Amino acid sequence: MSHTIKDKQKLLNRVRRIRGQLDSIERALEEEKGCMEILHQITSCRGAMNGLLATVLEDHIRTHLIDAPHDSTEHHEDHTDAREQLIDVVRSYLK
Repeated sequence: MSHTIKDKQKLLNRVRRIRGQLDSIERALEEEKGCMEILHQITSCRGAMNGLLATVLEDHIRTHLIDAPHDSTEHHEDHTDAREQLIDVVRSYLK
């Protein structure tokens, strides 16, 4: 079972809150709100996205890298794949 399925409702709730924050940014832009208000909304949304990423990434590390079985060749390949996937995610985030 994927760790995202285990925490599905919690993650979906976070995504829905982020969607609400994005809608709020869109409304602020449409209503020509001040720059500072829009910047605060954007940084709040970015913080929420970072929090979501951190949660999923931490669970990924714990599930697929730290707690992953180490006894067979197949699991070793999965472990290596998980590491490469993690590196790809971190690289894309840092771009």
